[in-house]
Amino acid sequence: MRLADTLGMAVQAIVRNKLRSFLTTLGIIIGVASVVAMVHLGQSATRSVTEQIASIGSNLLFVMPGTAQRGPGGVRTSAEPFAMDDVEALRREIEGILVAPGLSRSTSVVLGNANETLSVEGTSNEYFTVRNHAVAQGRGFEEAEQRAGAAVCVIGQTVVDEMYGLQEPLGSTLRVGRTACQVVGVLEAKGQSMGQDRDKAVLMPIKAVQRRLVGELDVSVVYVSALVDGTTQRVQGEIEALLRQRRRLAEGEPDDFYVRDTQDIADALEQTTATLTILLGAIAAVSLLVGGIGIMNIMLVSVTERTREIGIRLAIGARSGDVQTQFLVESVLLATLGGLVGLVLGVGGTWLVTEKLGMPFVLSPAVMALGFSFSVAIGVAFGYFPARKAARLNPIEALRHE
Repeated sequence: MRLADTLGMAVQAIVRNKLRSFLTTLGIIIGVASVVAMVHLGQSATRSVTEQIASIGSNLLFVMPGTAQRGPGGVRTSAEPFAMDDVEALRREIEGILVAPGLSRSTSVVLGNANETLSVEGTSNEYFTVRNHAVAQGRGFEEAEQRAGAAVCVIGQTVVDEMYGLQEPLGSTLRVGRTACQVVGVLEAKGQSMGQDRDKAVLMPIKAVQRRLVGELDVSVVYVSALVDGTTQRVQGEIEALLRQRRRLAEGEPDDFYVRDTQDIADALEQTTATLTILLGAIAAVSLLVGGIGIMNIMLVSVTERTREIGIRLAIGARSGDVQTQFLVESVLLATLGGLVGLVLGVGGTWLVTEKLGMPFVLSPAVMALGFSFSVAIGVAFGYFPARKAARLNPIEALRHE
């Protein structure tokens, strides 16, 4: 019997029992849709994490005083803060880096009737490059303003939206704490990054924050960017060696500062999301097996219902292989239809969720091909036993079946 004839008979059998055929494929549809959606959402989450880390800064290292115990329940202990001399030493002694100091203070920011408590950070012009947060309007800090600690500031887009509305921010005066601060620039919009709104920012020259807001010449954090990709480990080692020397730590004495590489954070988060993706995909794949069992069950019922038909076909000359092929084709066709519908629903569900959560939409042909291939394999594996049972029926006993 030609394959086209066998396929035509399989289609007729499926169409003849539309509702049963739909319920049979429902398990495959749910299974494929779940696997495709879960794996794609995991990949989208990984891409989102990677992009957020990249938006923080390129090849970025955070250098902070104190110690930080990693893992759950980790406690950070304080230590002597850095000084500007430490920042200058890093710039002078270590090649291939860009350094920006940081000192934050939460204080009130007032414009007319608008009043908010914001974190104001003192830094230098290198911040805009190191933290990958460029000035979109206006300018950064002039060299004379940085040396003198002038009361000038660069603000984020969220501050503009919430406090200025339709007013022009450039050239206006904000009251930061007790200081009248002239707005000289507006940062480009960055949005949320690692759970924080990077656009809710007020930046001033670090000397202005030290003298006008804090009253101390400390530096609470140093941002270091390795200018060459892949050199952060070297730079981290040189930073640790230099700071141990400057802070007069004896050999064997633990560091009273720590250096955190954003690439380590990215790798850890990517590994976590990848593991979760595998687990979710494996859980979703269980429903595919359930769908395969459903196909086997229905095909066994179909063999029982069509026993007399099978007997007639065998009696008039059909071979056992023809009967087996017919039932196997029906099983594979049901699984294939379920796989195709599941692919569409899985991709559509992924797009809908990523749009709602603001994540990048990642479409992987390999995942789609794997999900579809798995559904076809389920049809073959779980359809073989009923097809084999039909092919082994005794024609005489089958003709007697009521």
